[in-house]
Amino acid sequence: MFEIGNSLREARVRQGLDHPQIELATKIRAKYIRALEDEEFGILPGDTYVRGFLRTYADYLGLDGQLYVDEYASRFAASWAEDPPLPRSRPRRDRGIERRAVFLALVGIAALTALVFAAWKFGGIDTSKGTPAVVRTQDRPAAAVTPELELRGVGKGSYVEVRRTSASGKVVLQATVPGGGVEKLRGARFYLAVRNPVGLHVKLGGKTVSLPAHRNLRVVVTPERTTRLRG
Repeated sequence: MFEIGNSLREARVRQGLDHPQIELATKIRAKYIRALEDEEFGILPGDTYVRGFLRTYADYLGLDGQLYVDEYASRFAASWAEDPPLPRSRPRRDRGIERRAVFLALVGIAALTALVFAAWKFGGIDTSKGTPAVVRTQDRPAAAVTPELELRGVGKGSYVEVRRTSASGKVVLQATVPGGGVEKLRGARFYLAVRNPVGLHVKLGGKTVSLPAHRNLRVVVTPERTTRLRG
């Protein structure tokens, strides 16, 4: 058994991270990050959120997220137990009302059909000259927009290697992105080898890519997901 909150806090402080920076990378609100570190789990919306946030936060710090979830479940999860919801009784419907509603719907359909027929017969649309009643324009398909990879240096920055598609793809960037520096590349799938993830903010297609604070990190990023490579 270990202290969940203190362990998370010590890992964060050891890596020089603050709550706003972690909130930006993990999408977990800063007040929930503080609640995890203080083990005030009642502040979070529910047990599912606690487990999910614990795993995400621990993984981001380079820890074993599942180990923290298991420790939480063994010590605190029972406090979230709730009574099962009461079955809802289905209201009885008046068959007479249903019949009247069906009858009125049929009458409405018949009236609408009669109006359409009358408009077609007496509307005076002359088709003898070959003039079409409606002219439709062909919609042009929207041009596909290629996503953009943005690498922005933070603090001391970080060295990064970028390849197309996978670790064996074409090298498109090998450089140190300094603090305040920005590199942009067009594409939808990239392999990144990042020496110091804390010194780099990554966006793809305008969306922030969360990088675990693990040195010499290797990931494949797409607009849909980020996959960490082992080894």
